Amino acid sequence: MILSYATILDILFPKFCIHCEREGSYLCEDCLSLINILEEQYCPFCQIPKITRNGKTCNNCAKLKNLDSLFCAVSYENLLIKKTIKLFKYEPFIKELSKHLTGLIIAHLQILKEKPQADFVIPIPCHKHKLKKRGFNQATEIALKLSKFLEIPLLDDVLIKTKQTPPQMRLTRQEREENVKGVFLCKKPEIMVDKKILLIDDILTTGATIEECAKILKNAGAKEVCAIVVARGIINN
Repeated sequence: MILSYATILDILFPKFCIHCEREGSYLCEDCLSLINILEEQYCPFCQIPKITRNGKTCNNCAKLKNLDSLFCAVSYENLLIKKTIKLFKYEPFIKELSKHLTGLIIAHLQILKEKPQADFVIPIPCHKHKLKKRGFNQATEIALKLSKFLEIPLLDDVLIKTKQTPPQMRLTRQEREENVKGVFLCKKPEIMVDKKILLIDDILTTGATIEECAKILKNAGAKEVCAIVVARGIINN
């Protein structure tokens, strides 16, 4: 019997659930069931969550912001989600977690009975130095799978990050906004004219990064910019 390459890898490097340590998958079905899928959508920017239809940016925030709406699958306050996303970001050997995280997004869209429409799916880019160190961009891994599910073309070479910045994690709300100003570039603005764009990332807290990308795309001529993330966190300062 000739074993497949994938089977050989599973034998040499068995997978264990990151939560219960059961062999077979990095996140088993039982542990996945511990993650509550959000059934409501909220304005991406209101510090006190405001329910809006399809995650539309509320009227007050829309006066100041470029992002038109946000779909968010789960809360980052879930400890298992927090652990999963951190491992996904910083442990390249479990890049496969992207399929579980994408699955949460798909489950969320199915609960809402929504299938977002757009001309292009674009992952939030990371700087080339971080990409080289990490080996992959976590937003791209999710975007690849969502692009297939939504049947929307993926563009992963149009929006780029031109400057390396400190991690957003330890910064205040205002510092996060300053940290990402002017660090993104749209290489082919002519492609964006009158198009609806769907940005993809793993987590949103203040929305500073996604908002900056939305601004760049709107300046390039995009008609509408929406976003999908796995999880939403909260920052109070």
